[in-house]
Amino acid sequence: MLLPHFIQGQDTVKQTREDKIIYVDSITGDTTSGDTIAKDTTGIKAKAASEKKAALKAKVSYSSLDSLRFEIKEQKVFLYNKAVISYEDINLKADFVEINFAKHMFHAKGVPDTTGKDTGEPEFKEGDQTFQSKSMSYNYNTKKGYIKTVFTKQDEGYLHGTVVKKMENNITYIKDGSYTTCERREDPHFEFRFAKGKVIPGKRVITGPAYMEIAGVPTPLAIPFGYFPNRSGRRSGILIPTYGESANRGFFFINGGYYWGISDYMDLYLKGDIYTRGSWAVKPTFNYANRYHYRGSVNFAYSVNLTGTVDAPDFTKKKDFLFQWSHAQDPKARPHSSFSASVNIMSNSYNTNNLVDNATTYLSNQFNSSVNYATTFGNIGTLNLNFSHSQNTLDKTININLPQVAFSLNQFFPFRRKSRIGNMKWYENIGVKYNLDLQNSYTTSDTMLFKPGWQNQMRNGIRHTIPISASFQVLKKIIWTNGININDRMYSQTVRESFIKSPKTGNDSLVTDTIYGFANAFDANFNSTMRTTIFGMYQFKNGPIVAIRHMLTPSVGFSYTPDYGAPVFGYYRYIDNDTNTINQQKYSIFRNGIYGGPPGQKSGLLNFSLVNNLEMKVRNRKDTVTGTKKIMLIENFTISTNYDIAKDSVKWAPISLSAYTTLFKSLKITYGSSWDMYALDALGRRTNKTEWEAHHRFLRLDNTRWDVALNYSLASKKGAKKKVPDKGDSQELKDIMDHYEDYIDFNIPWSFSISYNFSFTKSRANALSRQESLVQTFYFNGQMNITPKWKVNLSTGWDFVHGEISYTNIRIDRDLHCWEMHFNWTPKGAQQQWSFSINVKASILQDLKLDKKKDFRDFGN
Repeated sequence: MLLPHFIQGQDTVKQTREDKIIYVDSITGDTTSGDTIAKDTTGIKAKAASEKKAALKAKVSYSSLDSLRFEIKEQKVFLYNKAVISYEDINLKADFVEINFAKHMFHAKGVPDTTGKDTGEPEFKEGDQTFQSKSMSYNYNTKKGYIKTVFTKQDEGYLHGTVVKKMENNITYIKDGSYTTCERREDPHFEFRFAKGKVIPGKRVITGPAYMEIAGVPTPLAIPFGYFPNRSGRRSGILIPTYGESANRGFFFINGGYYWGISDYMDLYLKGDIYTRGSWAVKPTFNYANRYHYRGSVNFAYSVNLTGTVDAPDFTKKKDFLFQWSHAQDPKARPHSSFSASVNIMSNSYNTNNLVDNATTYLSNQFNSSVNYATTFGNIGTLNLNFSHSQNTLDKTININLPQVAFSLNQFFPFRRKSRIGNMKWYENIGVKYNLDLQNSYTTSDTMLFKPGWQNQMRNGIRHTIPISASFQVLKKIIWTNGININDRMYSQTVRESFIKSPKTGNDSLVTDTIYGFANAFDANFNSTMRTTIFGMYQFKNGPIVAIRHMLTPSVGFSYTPDYGAPVFGYYRYIDNDTNTINQQKYSIFRNGIYGGPPGQKSGLLNFSLVNNLEMKVRNRKDTVTGTKKIMLIENFTISTNYDIAKDSVKWAPISLSAYTTLFKSLKITYGSSWDMYALDALGRRTNKTEWEAHHRFLRLDNTRWDVALNYSLASKKGAKKKVPDKGDSQELKDIMDHYEDYIDFNIPWSFSISYNFSFTKSRANALSRQESLVQTFYFNGQMNITPKWKVNLSTGWDFVHGEISYTNIRIDRDLHCWEMHFNWTPKGAQQQWSFSINVKASILQDLKLDKKKDFRDFGN
């Protein structure tokens, strides 16, 4: 039974032992038994008692599970079985502890069990330091100790020592010890063995000459002295590079440099690569974070890759750069405003000339950046400031938008009463919004970026939009919405076009001039739409299908736009042409405007659309509430067209069909097509003659597109472990041999995902030709833990159109307890490579590793 604590410095302590109560005076050591407390009867002088009290700075409390034994004259206490001692910040646990109050000493050790193995070995803790040992002696007054066969954790590492002396300043001296990051107390997987060592808590571990052992086998790896950091948190220091040899670039040191822990809020990695044949790279990374406020990182890379021999025909020199910046703000930091950044800018050949981290980056050719600041003004409106960048590494185009400003006022109702009495008047539903957009855009190729005269390529403008709308309910089932949209565009430049006759050829050539100066473009349009919803249902009396429901949403609308191409507005002009005054060509002076210009012709469109939704209800025994479940057959199928009353001919637009649905939760189908009722002439232009008149058919398929995408994922479920028979039962062992499959756990963690994409597009490339496009791919990604320590990941696919395997990557990971091993292989393609690495897990020994690699730049040319 657990005994009550014995408190040094208090008057009495009691403990139960063999059902007898013993009372002990904590100063004199006198004992008595019975129901009364013994007083001081030994005649020890009060002076001696006071001196003993003064010897202790705090209370010593101790207890044991089995028994206590006292030696009064020697002032000793012996504790047996799970003894616990506490004094100030000292805590000691062991199966046997001797306390010598006269010498202020603790002695502790384990106790042999029936097999002769020591159990309950001492575990000593003082502050942040913890020791596990075979035996120990410690003076709790001088804070010095002598420990044998010690095991202690130091930051990310572990120290083993045959003999350890602990000094009063917490400095520890070790004899015949070792240092490792393996947590195994007995037989660590690897260790650095040394004869003498010194531990300065919170700073460093210093040893004499040391050599490395792996699995108990000495290796030739030796060092004249050992220096291991022993401090929590970030630490500045040298980053040891990976070395090796490349077939095309010579010997190399890669990812070497320096780590600078600037402060608790930021750090900097300065890494670089160097090759003996001239290739090099520099790759700094800056990280910053402020908890509960923001965090981010800035990554830059510049590389020069040389292949071949200088002055040889196959010699190439390629320079590339990469700049990435990510910033995220904690939503709680500023609830009414936010700032974020995701910048990804690189040279168009960076991914092809440098090894990238993953397949997604390698297969991408479109990169986008955005820096955004947004704030709200209560219930009034919002302001959004943005910088954006887009880059295509195939056609080498770059588009930069700086700045982009968007300000909007929330919808308000100017005619609505603050305190309404009775029904709302029709004019009280009139709502008004306001939007302001400002944008400056620069589009060019990467070779012409910021070349002289780049300012003239910028496009900019300001747009004001005021939508006014009101909705009413008609006959309780129809929603009638009316609106007026007012647009105003402001530009700093317009264009003028003219034909100029060439003095050499005598032919006319079109010349476009840019006219600088303020220009304003105003337009407005009106729209009105009626919409309702109709439901239809068919119920089944028998069978698995309960009902089929069809929902239709028809809408009819009208929109009107005046003719802003009329000369009175001045938005459109005719090309100056002295030689041809009959067929003058009309153009918009805002043709290059970033927000375009007002429409150049009058339109009065009658719009028709019909939206369909079809779902089915089936019986389901798993649903104990309704007994049914819904299955979506068609999520959306829309038929739409319009009729322009303002045209004198060819008034009907092509009929547009669009549909999408998801079957079995993973199969997505999208369809779109357009059907024209008008025939084409010899040049492929629409005529006033219908298809029925020309070819005796109602409609002609103009454009079509089919998209089918299947995405399916599946993962294992961890089941109950099978019971393994007792090894002592020979019959059960025989059963294992005869029916081993019943005892092997095949429930291995695994997961995989497959995707199938089919896309067919048939469209008119120009007036005389059509083009077809077909994409059909299959992609697989899966991972499996063959054992708790082995993991395999495979990513591959098949291109049905080209009949070849797509980008494939195989990765194998092995957990080696305190080590880890990785193998990565891309067998084919422009980024074919393989790499093998084995390294210590602990970051404190992150440079203790072996790397072997060969990437696409190393294969023979």
